[in-house]
Amino acid sequence: MRLGIIGLPQSGKTTVFEALTRSVAADGNRQESRIGTITVPDKRVEILSEMYNPRKTIFTQVEYFLPGKGDHGGAAKKDQSIWTQVRDCDALIHAVRHFSGYGFDAPTPREDVAAIDQELIISDLVVVEKRLERLALDERRGKKPNPEEIALLDRCKAYLDNETPLRRIPELATAKLLRGFAFLSAKPMLILFNNEDEDDALPGADALPDGEACMVIRAKLEQELAQMSDDEAQEFLSEFNITASATDRVIVRSYDLMGLISFFTVGEDEVRAWTIGRDTEAVDAAEVIHSDIKKGFIRAEVLAYGDLMDAGTYAEARKKGTVRLEGKTYAVCDGDIINFRFNV
Repeated sequence: MRLGIIGLPQSGKTTVFEALTRSVAADGNRQESRIGTITVPDKRVEILSEMYNPRKTIFTQVEYFLPGKGDHGGAAKKDQSIWTQVRDCDALIHAVRHFSGYGFDAPTPREDVAAIDQELIISDLVVVEKRLERLALDERRGKKPNPEEIALLDRCKAYLDNETPLRRIPELATAKLLRGFAFLSAKPMLILFNNEDEDDALPGADALPDGEACMVIRAKLEQELAQMSDDEAQEFLSEFNITASATDRVIVRSYDLMGLISFFTVGEDEVRAWTIGRDTEAVDAAEVIHSDIKKGFIRAEVLAYGDLMDAGTYAEARKKGTVRLEGKTYAVCDGDIINFRFNV
């Protein structure tokens, strides 16, 4: 999962990135694009690793991407390069200033969200209009375009012309025919209100954007926390009444926003977590591990994590009848422990 961090100038994008990735760059590197990879915390993987004592334990990972320094404001409407950088991200994290300070006007979170949405919409409109023009040209040359693609693009154009981000129209945001366009306004978005150190509350209801996934981060505070030792961090968390670090909270919310779950494979060689979309069928989950497993899929031997914990061991769970065989169309559940049977 790759998450791109965007926002208006002075919103604290860099501080948010450093808080989430637990990294600080030298001043000379702050103009460049940055990538930070974070292990997804999962107690279940730790417990499974203790049970199986494997040679390797592999957690899933999240990659945060901070585009190179650029003005996300008016200049970006003329120069789309800043948006090209995040087009291949799976989702966007929009850092919104919700703090005051010397030289700052009062924060205007609702307007700031709308300003970035406007730029995403303009970027997508350019793509849609160019594609429709190309399809019309092909038709005049005697080529027969896909009518379904034209219909979908026309719908996209209508919503974008009406200043509606495509993520609010699920059937368009997830349409297979449109995936190749990587529309920016169709990407899931988590809005992070960047608050002052002592403020852990969301903006008032009148300042919240309608229908958006929102949460608060005290980025400067969390950036300091990210540089501390575990003991220091624990004391810091208690002092500021933080129940979990921003890294953990954002990952959990991002998984939920994108409809992601984890399943596990276990054994003496390796205990590993795998990330898939909710309702993924067993045969497609097998492909996440290796295409050959999907190709030669026979059955999935499935045990729910909770059932393993109740039984104590895999062998005991088998005796209790909670280990079951599932076919290709089984919808994998969060926490399933799966052994794929296949033959290639």
